Amino acid sequence: MANRVDPYRVLLNEDEMPTSWYNILPDLPIPAPPPLHPVTREPCGPEDLAPLFPMELIKQEVSEEQYIEIPEEVQNIYKTYRPSPLHRAYQLEKILDTPAKIFYKNESVSPAGSHKLNTAVAQAYYNKNEGIKHITTETGAGQWGSALALGCGFFGIDLKVFMVRISFDQKPYRRTMIETWGAEVFASPTEMTNAGRAVLAEDPNSPGSLGIAISEAVEMAAQDDAVKYSLGSVLNHVCLHQTIVGLESKIQMEKMGEYPDVVIGCVGGGSNFSGMIFPFMKDKFEGKSVRAVAVEPVSCPTLTGGKYEYDFGDQAETTPLIKMYTLGHKFVPSPIHAGGLRYHGGAPILSQLVNEGYIEGVAYPQTAIFEAAMTFARTEGIIVAPETAHAVKAAIDEANNCKESGESKNILFNLSGHGLLDLRGYEEYLAGNLVD
Repeated sequence: MANRVDPYRVLLNEDEMPTSWYNILPDLPIPAPPPLHPVTREPCGPEDLAPLFPMELIKQEVSEEQYIEIPEEVQNIYKTYRPSPLHRAYQLEKILDTPAKIFYKNESVSPAGSHKLNTAVAQAYYNKNEGIKHITTETGAGQWGSALALGCGFFGIDLKVFMVRISFDQKPYRRTMIETWGAEVFASPTEMTNAGRAVLAEDPNSPGSLGIAISEAVEMAAQDDAVKYSLGSVLNHVCLHQTIVGLESKIQMEKMGEYPDVVIGCVGGGSNFSGMIFPFMKDKFEGKSVRAVAVEPVSCPTLTGGKYEYDFGDQAETTPLIKMYTLGHKFVPSPIHAGGLRYHGGAPILSQLVNEGYIEGVAYPQTAIFEAAMTFARTEGIIVAPETAHAVKAAIDEANNCKESGESKNILFNLSGHGLLDLRGYEEYLAGNLVD
């Protein structure tokens, strides 16, 4: 290519930022199984989801349009931090002495410090357009809660956040971010909802889980017609909004005259990985050779240890059932620092692609991912979130495999967020106190 470049980072011009999201639904080799009503167990219709979500997001859940235009107001906010840079990890490659090329898409440059703002802004916009002034949500490690707090702030929407208790305690400055951007945050389980009170009655010291926090947020929204609910992962429309990450990455790789042999991302609910991989999956369906590796913690091994079946998205069984890899909606994972990966289920489209063999899963223990994060920080200079550290670990393993085989591969991973508010985990690792 005449404009081939090989820099430390590849930036796009503002006018190169995609103006549409990519919708994978019409390209799936097999149609996606529908969500089921929690009572009737029949496929959900729009009227079943209307109490929780604005209609435009419900339409996006089932849309057959291959590309969905990003509203101008959303684009204008995106342009304050997008396009995000794609980096070549030269220093990491050097220390690993690998023939592989390692690239990472740096989503930590968003004002919220993670990829979560991509859907937070979009969801807040669609709620505002339908006259919604109050939203509830849950958050694990706080990346989603803080991003939605900022997104709601842009559009004048009141937000209440149920934050998993262990992360509420471990990550106090995430709580501060949420409050700084104007939202209220509560340690879940709480005494504010029937779902929370039921958990506390059984275990007053419950560390909480995303399933419990979702139950509380859904319950509060369902009780008031003026309140909607917002989810930061799993659902189709959330993964759709994140595809701007993969679309930009493809353009940036093309600028270098490169294409990834393997694409990697961490997985809790699955939105950041789906957003990165879905545009490349389109190529894979059309015959292009690209591996997709989804990385999760061994303490919450949804894709590598769960069952592919219909399950509730929350502990109190109030959400629709979706077909996904699941550890069971009552599962409460260990209190690892990667709070955003402590979810019992996986995004339905992602789960389907894993089940059909298009995507592979791998799981790592907590100490191994912090070791990889330390290597990355001491070479590339970026302190990554514990969630992102899972992708870093997989990228390092892939690069080491290339060293052993002598094969050169292009490895691309999504650096989904920075870890500057997760330093307690690093502190415990450095002190030798971190456990698996």
